[in-house]
Order: sequence, then structure tokens, then C-alpha cells
Amino acid sequence: HHSQIGCFSGGRVTGEGEMKLIFTILILLTGCAVKLPQRGRVAPDYPEQWQVAGTEANAPMVSWWRQFDDAALNGLVSEALRQNHNLQAAAARLEQARLRAAIAGAERLPQVNASIEGSRQQNNYIGLPFPGTSGVLTSRSESYRFSLSTSWELDLWGRIRSGQLASVAEFAAARHSLAAQTVKAWLSLTEARQQEDYARTNVALIGATTRQVRLRYELGIRPALDLRLAEVNLATAQAGIEQWRGQREQARRQLEVLLGRYPGGKLVEQTTLPELLPMVPVGLPSALLTRRPDLHAARTRLLASDARIVQAQAELYPKISLTASGGTSSDELENLMNNNFLVWSLGANLVQPVFAGGRLQNNVKLAKAQAAESVMLYRSAVLSAFSEVESALATSVAYRQREARLASAEKIARESLLLAENRYELGVESFLTVLDAQRRLIETQSQRVAVRRMRLENRVNLHLALGGGFEGEGTQ
Repeated sequence: HHSQIGCFSGGRVTGEGEMKLIFTILILLTGCAVKLPQRGRVAPDYPEQWQVAGTEANAPMVSWWRQFDDAALNGLVSEALRQNHNLQAAAARLEQARLRAAIAGAERLPQVNASIEGSRQQNNYIGLPFPGTSGVLTSRSESYRFSLSTSWELDLWGRIRSGQLASVAEFAAARHSLAAQTVKAWLSLTEARQQEDYARTNVALIGATTRQVRLRYELGIRPALDLRLAEVNLATAQAGIEQWRGQREQARRQLEVLLGRYPGGKLVEQTTLPELLPMVPVGLPSALLTRRPDLHAARTRLLASDARIVQAQAELYPKISLTASGGTSSDELENLMNNNFLVWSLGANLVQPVFAGGRLQNNVKLAKAQAAESVMLYRSAVLSAFSEVESALATSVAYRQREARLASAEKIARESLLLAENRYELGVESFLTVLDAQRRLIETQSQRVAVRRMRLENRVNLHLALGGGFEGEGTQ
């Protein structure tokens, strides 16, 4: 068994000094275990406040989806966190990491094995004449042996421990991402339902206009062109219903899959999107480094890369091999527990690498290069996280202004349609003006609902970028 250590003390010891050498080496092994290195701050510089004005410096809600104030949504997120198959697979990977760490921990503890051996042997001595004997001379012998052996290896580098910590952080990130996906799918389903309802309302409105035009055509008041344009407009509006119905069914099944359900289209959705929320308190930029689980996992891997440097450097140091065994040996079974038949052996050797063709030194350089890559990747991940938050904050302002303008445009479009219909009835406007007013109202309504959904999704993206705590059902 081999154990490599980072500090070393010794000399030539023989005879009675063997036991002292063994205990000295064990003390060195426990005292020279290398701890997981603690690297200083490697993240890029960040400002003290977010660049978007109007941001409060408070901690975000842990269960941020509850801000939508919808009991059905709260239940869906909880169901997804319990039943989603991908999250369950991530939980299985986390359990695998825990078991690997437990196995590695058990291997680092002293391993003791006991064995009992027994044998009976008969030998024939053919061709050896002895006085007073006839036939084949035989002899029988018995032997019994009881032994104990032990081995011990320390986890000097902390690689298994850092891998387990990264797995825990990745699982937390998976839960956070799943909650965001569930809310977004719910928003898409609700928008499709609301858009379909608007399309049905518009079909009823355009259908009433078409009937009036048909009546006037039959009375000879309006030309056939007006009737044909009205019928085309009605058919187009009816096709819009089918379009949104298809999107609604698709969004419903996507959400059911996230919930771990069979995609049978049985989920009942909400009829309208929730009301908008106030500005979210996002905290300070530096909080991202400890709040976001994916950044925590990236930093843990960075520390693990530092540990590999220590391991590569330790390959340049001497290697100490220890062997030890003890027990009893006798030709009688009852003597196995008799100390007079005690046998034992101790051994130790020291190996110092002298020439390896530069392999060991290059391994050190390789580990340092890999650690430098990890630093750059970590910095890139941190910058991307800052960019996600800043973009979500800036976009929320644009969405808010856009929705306000669309709400104003919808009001004006509705008034314009009433005016166009009145003027058409008076004969001072063509039917094309009425059709154009209807088209503008329908487009404005649809755009306003879509922007509302995008604005709410942007709020989800902001919470996803900020990170959140998911410590269990009790904290949700």
C-alpha cells in the first residue's frame, strides 16, 4: 500500500527501531494532510450598485413565484419540484455523489481484515527404502493460521469532497431552474388562453359586422365587395382562434411534462395573466457570488483545480510504502489463540523519484494551466450572471413603457372602430376603413397581452438570474 505525503522526516532505522518508524510515519500521515486550498477573490470587479435606476437593495423572496398571488401556480411549482423526472434524475446524481464521497471516506479509514486458514497434507515418498517398512512411505501434516492485516489511506487532496459540494450546488440550481421553467410554461398557457378568448370575442364582433353588411347588400344598399371583404375578415379571425387553440394545447402538454404528468391535455389553466408586480428588490451585485448556486458550483470546481496542483506537486516528493501483518501459526488448531505461536512482519521502504523524463514537472505545469483556465471560466460565468441581471432590469423598464403605450393604443383603437362604424352607417366612410379599424384593434389587443406575458417572463428571468434559496418544502 502506498501513501504519498507532502512533508517527510526520517532516517535509517533497523532492528528494534522498526516499530518507532511505523508510528512516526502514521503521525506524519495525519499531520501532513493537505487541506482544500482557499483561493482569494478571483471574480471581476463589480460596481457597488446595479446600473439601472430605481432598484432597491433588499434580499429577494425565497419563493419568488408566490408574488404572483396565485394558489394554483404555487401548487404547480410544488408539484414540479416533487414529481419532475429530470429533477429526480438530478437528485439521483446527487445521491451518487454522496455515496461516492461516503465510499471514499470509508476507504480513508483504517481497513482491518481477519483470516483463518487451515490445511491438511499427505506426502508420498516413492522409491525411498526404510528398514522395517513395506509399500509406499507416507507422511501427513496439518497447519493452521490466524492473521490480521490493516491498511490506511488519507484523502490528502479533497477532490471527492469538492465534487460532492459542486453536486449539491448543481442540484439547487436545477430546482431553481425548474421553478422558473414551470412559471414560464404556466404564463405561456395562460397567455394562449387569453389570446384565444380575445380571438373569440373579435370573431363575434366581426360576425355581427358581417351580418349587417350582408343585410345591406341584400337590400341593395352596399356593393358585393363590402360583403366579400367582411367575409374574408371573418374567416381570418376564425383562423386566429384555431391558431391560439393549437398553441394552448401545446403549452398545456409542455407544462404537464414538467409536472411529471402524462401529457393528456387535462390540466386546467387560468383565464387571464396575473397583475403586474412592483419593482423587485434585487440586493447588491456582490450577493450574486454567494446566492447563485451555479456560481457556487463553479467556484467549488475552481478550488478543486487548485487541489490538483497540490497533488501534482506532491508527486515530486518521496513515496513511503508500509506493510504490516500479524497472527499465529501452528500445526494444532487449539494453539491459534496462544501467544507462544505468534508470528508478525513489518516492512517499510522509501522511494524518491529521480528521473521521469520531465513527466512529473509537466504534470505540475498542466495542473496550473488547467487551474488558470478554471479561473477564466469562473470570471466569465460571473460576468454572464451580472449581465443577466442588468439586462433583466433594463428590459423590465422597456417592457413597462411598451405595455403602457399599447394599453393607450388599445383604448384609442376601440374608439376609432366605433367612429368608423358610425361613419360607415352614415355613408361617409368606406367599409375598408371599418376593416382597418377592426384589424388595428385586434392587433393591439394581442400585442398588449403578449407584452404582458413577456414582462412577467422577464420578472422570472430576473429571479433566475439573481438566484434563490430552495432548502425544502418548509421554506417555500
